[in-house]
Amino acid sequence: MSKEIEIEFKNMLTKDEFDKINNALSLTSDDFFQQENHYFDTDDFYLKENKSALRIRVKNGKYVLTLKEPAEVGLLETHQLLNAVQVDQVIHDLNFPRGEVTNRLHEMGTDIERLQLVGSLKTNRAELPFRGGLLVMDHSSYLNKEDFELEYEVSDFQNGEEIFLEFLSDLKIPRRNTENKIQRFYKEKMRLSNNL
Repeated sequence: MSKEIEIEFKNMLTKDEFDKINNALSLTSDDFFQQENHYFDTDDFYLKENKSALRIRVKNGKYVLTLKEPAEVGLLETHQLLNAVQVDQVIHDLNFPRGEVTNRLHEMGTDIERLQLVGSLKTNRAELPFRGGLLVMDHSSYLNKEDFELEYEVSDFQNGEEIFLEFLSDLKIPRRNTENKIQRFYKEKMRLSNNL
């Protein structure tokens, strides 16, 4: 389907900060939609160890298989459109359809036969254009946990960072070092398994 470089800035939010931004942007519950991410890796977390991630995103009736890898700036994303039958085959039978994503997984040395469903994360999301980029409000739930996050997706790193930091400063929200969703998901999964 396609490859693209993803440049985005992220900041974890408290529930109060999340509500404050929603109010500042006049967002209501009608502006939010639900998406679901299903994450895959090997039992020894080969992709995670290589700073990569594999997911299927279900959003607005569309299904996209995405491999994320580190890039010089941001992340390199390889996307492949799937249909509902293919998604079912991947989730239940771990039968990944051939295409750009599986080709790239092979190139990386991933043993596709060892991939398994690690888990799923649901997000209520609102997106709106903002000063040349896309501002994203996310309320995610996974593994009996929930979190709130602001993202700003841009094409220019330097300009995007300035706008993002200014936006946080205007609303008196502190800048926080923020891991991406799959990293937070894995951290919680490890925490739960260590508590067993």
